[in-house]
Amino acid sequence: MFDLLDSLDTQQRGVALHDGQRLRVLAGAGTGKTTALTGRAAYLVTARNITPDRILLLTFTRRAARQMVSRTETLIGRVQKDQAHSGARARIVGGTFHSVAHGALRRYAAPLGLAEGFGVIDPSDAADLIDVIRNSFLQDKALQRRLPRKSTLLDIYCRAVDTATTVSEVVVEVAPWATKHAPAISDICREYVRKKRELGVLDFDDLLLYWREALSHPVVGRQIASDYDHVLVDEYQDVNTLQVDVLKLLTNQGQCLTVVGDDAQAIYSFRASSPDHILNFNSDFPEASTLALTTNYRSTQPILDVANALGSEAEVGFSTKLTVSPSNCAPATKPRLVRCADEDGQSDSVCERVLELREQGIALREQAVLVRAAHHSDRLEIELTRRGIPFVKYGGLKYLEAAHVKDLLAAFRLADNPRDELSWFRIFQLLSGVGPAKARTAISRLEIASDGSLPPLEPSNLPARWAQATKDFGPAAQSSADVLLAAILPQAGERLVTHAERLRLAVAPLIESNYQDAAARLTDLEALVQASTSAARLSEVAAEHALEPPSGTSDLAGPPVIDEDYMVISTVHSAKGLEWDAVHVIHAADGNFPSDMALSDAAGLEEERRLFYVALTRARRSLDVYVPLRFHVNRHARDDRNVWAQPSRFLTGAVAPLVDEVTHMRPDDFGVAVIKPIDTAITVDAQLNGLWQ
Repeated sequence: MFDLLDSLDTQQRGVALHDGQRLRVLAGAGTGKTTALTGRAAYLVTARNITPDRILLLTFTRRAARQMVSRTETLIGRVQKDQAHSGARARIVGGTFHSVAHGALRRYAAPLGLAEGFGVIDPSDAADLIDVIRNSFLQDKALQRRLPRKSTLLDIYCRAVDTATTVSEVVVEVAPWATKHAPAISDICREYVRKKRELGVLDFDDLLLYWREALSHPVVGRQIASDYDHVLVDEYQDVNTLQVDVLKLLTNQGQCLTVVGDDAQAIYSFRASSPDHILNFNSDFPEASTLALTTNYRSTQPILDVANALGSEAEVGFSTKLTVSPSNCAPATKPRLVRCADEDGQSDSVCERVLELREQGIALREQAVLVRAAHHSDRLEIELTRRGIPFVKYGGLKYLEAAHVKDLLAAFRLADNPRDELSWFRIFQLLSGVGPAKARTAISRLEIASDGSLPPLEPSNLPARWAQATKDFGPAAQSSADVLLAAILPQAGERLVTHAERLRLAVAPLIESNYQDAAARLTDLEALVQASTSAARLSEVAAEHALEPPSGTSDLAGPPVIDEDYMVISTVHSAKGLEWDAVHVIHAADGNFPSDMALSDAAGLEEERRLFYVALTRARRSLDVYVPLRFHVNRHARDDRNVWAQPSRFLTGAVAPLVDEVTHMRPDDFGVAVIKPIDTAITVDAQLNGLWQ
């Protein structure tokens, strides 16, 4: 135990040893919040004798949960080994809000009125379902032009649910141009909820809504909450109102609550999160204690000075002022503010600086270019390619967004819930000669939405309706459909992984006939089958992958770039939680960073400030901020309009003394020819005198 505590600094040790019921930890960037939180969990187990499975760790990504649980159990193992502890150890319960909610709902599905095999749809499926409903409303000609698209409608719905705000209020904020259609949007949201219930599926918001409902139940809620003595929450600045409600109910029987977060890194308002929750923690959880982590183990002091100066000008928040760790021995050079003539000059300057730092010993993979918006790196990518500097850009196609993966997951959902129209619609269209029209006809013949004339569709009565549903399919499609039906229906005594493999074999020929690069795609499907080995039902496999998909896929990846090194280009949102030796922040000009799309109110400006702060604090040793004085304003237009730019409003007088200013300009940057001095002066007045004759 002494070794465990000695590995923590004074502030982190205070977090680990805290003895109160409610604790808020304000942890600045790079201050070791994960170390403090895992240290607290390990201390609770080894010194306070809390059984590990009585501790619930909530995070926002499954990777973070796995990392923190693994580190905690490693610490526990060391201490218990020193204590000659023997016997099997329970595991800490950890996961994302949504995955823990999903587990609870599977256990208590019946009291909540949910089918045991309920499906979970991801945001893209949810948007598709909303689009179907939206199209039915377009019969009203008054709605045809200005009714928001499916993605905006889903955004409105999610914000209303997550913030407990009426749709009419959310529309004013998200889509003010559609305010007059707020009643129709409300009707679409109402029909969307009804349709989900009819199909037996839940979206991400439903998981939290039903979890809150379960915790509010006098019997079920007590049973769920009684499973835990301590609840630990990471990245608390990213919670929304619904998640705060869940935490209140989860800890209302005397459970201890520890939250860790940084209001200066609250950058996800588009997910309905707000820094107000961590700033006003005491109003939600009275008599809470507050501790702060301010010793930064990542960056040099000059980089931290710039970040602190940026935060000092915020009207609210930025609760921590960062100081460098005494153990940081990196050279303390000032960050650079590089002024460039235009985007081409910026690209030229970045490339030169990247190569310069590489020669100084900072590998390309330890350098990152951070952008406010993905398209901001367009010109730079061209220049990097021209110079032969390898790079990788964060983003791209996620595993779950790959069409072939969604195809097999749809089949998994149907194995437990044949009422899932969205999955049938997707599966039917894989068949030869079957398009949207035939797929809809087949679905209607299955009478999934039964009016009472037929019993609800279940695996047992699916075969009786099949021939009628698929009678218009051609011979080839009919044959494939029959194979799919046989694979979807479970067999008595069959292992789940065997059922998953039968589905994979049934879907594989359809993947080969519908997609290019079939071999790589089929490899992805094998990973889904393996995931079923630890699941209770196939719909759970589909739900787990929807909630936290793997980070990448071989789909459409193309040939790999083989090089000894490569640099990173990333949006700031994607870079949160990461760090590099050298960071290059480009397009630090008003209208780009901060984005002009976020400046409609003070809250938007402050989130842009926090986003800029996140970008600066990713750097360990070297920080360069680039300001192009002219940039192209319409990248998709056929003209070449440019505007003069002002440096970002965040680069204020308080920041100026803390950076070294560099000008990167060529003589002809502004199209002005350089003229050598001449011996004979040109006198305009002498020429004009001839006019006065």
